[in-house]
Amino acid sequence: MEAEEHLLALKVMRLTRPTLASPLPITCDSKDLPGNLLNNALQQTPTAVPGSETLAIGQFLLLPQNPVNIYLGETFSSYICVYSETKQIVYNITVKVDLQTSSQRLPLANNPSTAQLSSDETVNTVIHHEVKEIGPHILVCEVSYQNSAGVPQSFRKFFKIQVLKPLDVKTKFYNAENDDVYLEAQVQNITSGPICLEKVSLDASHLFNVTCLNEAPSGGSVFGNVTLLHPQNISQYLYCLTPNEKLISDVKSLSGATNIGKLDIVWRSNLGEKGRLQTSQLQRMSPDIGDIKLSIMELPNFVVLEQLFTFKCKLVNNGERRVDFVLYLENTKNIAWCDISGRKLEALTPHSYKILEFKCIPLVPGLRTLSGIKLVDTFLKRTYTFDELGHVFVVLGDSKSEEKANN
Repeated sequence: MEAEEHLLALKVMRLTRPTLASPLPITCDSKDLPGNLLNNALQQTPTAVPGSETLAIGQFLLLPQNPVNIYLGETFSSYICVYSETKQIVYNITVKVDLQTSSQRLPLANNPSTAQLSSDETVNTVIHHEVKEIGPHILVCEVSYQNSAGVPQSFRKFFKIQVLKPLDVKTKFYNAENDDVYLEAQVQNITSGPICLEKVSLDASHLFNVTCLNEAPSGGSVFGNVTLLHPQNISQYLYCLTPNEKLISDVKSLSGATNIGKLDIVWRSNLGEKGRLQTSQLQRMSPDIGDIKLSIMELPNFVVLEQLFTFKCKLVNNGERRVDFVLYLENTKNIAWCDISGRKLEALTPHSYKILEFKCIPLVPGLRTLSGIKLVDTFLKRTYTFDELGHVFVVLGDSKSEEKANN
């Protein structure tokens, strides 16, 4: 069966920006085998500068010679032209454009009917669509019209578009002892050309407050003014998420808060084409919280040798029963405690916490570990030992002040 001949024709052209190309002069000596063949060809090329044909001066805009890849997050733009292939007048022309993906069919254009179309006229349509799915896409263009006898006719054309993944994002989580969550994100450029990362931010869930750790003390980005990624290059980002006050007070909800948020990435490629990618909801592993937890709340980084300092800890009861504790403090060769050992603490109800303050004196300079804290459950007779609660750096005192004191 022969294909039906139509009075109208359809052309679809992808709208893309040109690329920057550098000329590559190829020349030779007239005594060589090709003679002046290469020199003559070089003089005729449009990228050569008269009188300086052998110099590669500047770059030129090169129109796309082959189909250009479309990446997830970019905007697909296309020009659709309907024109007449006959001298007859065609009536009531309508153009409908849909984009078929693996999961849905998206309407891109459904222009109002054009009353008539002569041989020297066209019906033009420009579509723009932000690509949000990976894989094959089918551009479906349907044209309907009536011939001079009023008989309705229509035809459709299909154009396949392959959408590729532009970035490879890998994440790592670290659950800190103070309930903070650290997120490391590695962003790799897997496109065929260089891209410029314009923004990489973390949209945290309502349960956490996010702090970006990718800024220098001066306030600028640690990557400089421009974050340029060549193909296969990787850029790393670090964020700190702190639970809000409501979540901290509810230990059970804190252990179940696994939704962290989404990464929002914006980049520029080629001559400034914008792309945007947002990850799915990032999930961390649920932290392993025991029945009893003791963690540092406030601790100085530096302390002075043989001078009293204080720090605060948070004692949490994650169990389902009330607990009574007796606190024991054991001196070590590095730390001498200045609190009463063997004292009974106030009862700790289920899913509650208490702030404890400790006082001690460092005995040895250098980086030292806080250890020697024991909690004894008076009902179960179970002992909880905390030997690596935190670290402080012990420094020597001011020698001049000591000399004055001795005099």
